Amino acid sequence: MDSAIGPFLGTWTLMMAAMMLPSAMPMILVHHRTVATPARIRSELRSGIFVGAYIAVWAASGIVVWLLARMSDAVLPMDARPYAVAAVLLLAGVYQLTPLKTACLGVCRSPMSFVMTHWHPGLRGEVRLGLEHGLYCLGCCWALMAVFVAAGAMGLIWAAIIALIVLVEKVVPQGVTFGRVVGAALIAGAVLVAVRPEIAQSLSGNM
Repeated sequence: MDSAIGPFLGTWTLMMAAMMLPSAMPMILVHHRTVATPARIRSELRSGIFVGAYIAVWAASGIVVWLLARMSDAVLPMDARPYAVAAVLLLAGVYQLTPLKTACLGVCRSPMSFVMTHWHPGLRGEVRLGLEHGLYCLGCCWALMAVFVAAGAMGLIWAAIIALIVLVEKVVPQGVTFGRVVGAALIAGAVLVAVRPEIAQSLSGNM
């Protein structure tokens, strides 16, 4: 992970856009249809503001990731890091099973309901709507992103795996159940890493 915050945030934002926009596409399309007017340029502008505000939430989350990474580098000895990975896996697995995760996922899975209940007029309203959707999405997926950083070391294969999990959770009819299965798998993975710490190295090294 880049020790300078500027380059890291640039990389982080691009990766979050690539990972999260596919699963956000149903919401983006519903929003685009809602703001569609004969003045196409204005419609595209409003859609762009909405998407930009959504991505801004994920970009801002990179600041927290960078700070936590710097803190862990400073205080965690090398032999304790596998147990930190196990802790992150456990935290993510448990969060997948919580009512808060289910509630945030429910909002992300219901784009028309979200747009209708959170609508705000004007261009400022598009910013607010995008930020609110981004916060719900962050509430849904932050634990998976913690796994992406801690266990996967932000590798490209891990990025694809997490993006696929998020997409299935949000789009597939049985996505909520799938998310809970993922949670159980993460908890099992946490136990395995705690018992065999060398697995933590292989998780980031091979993927």
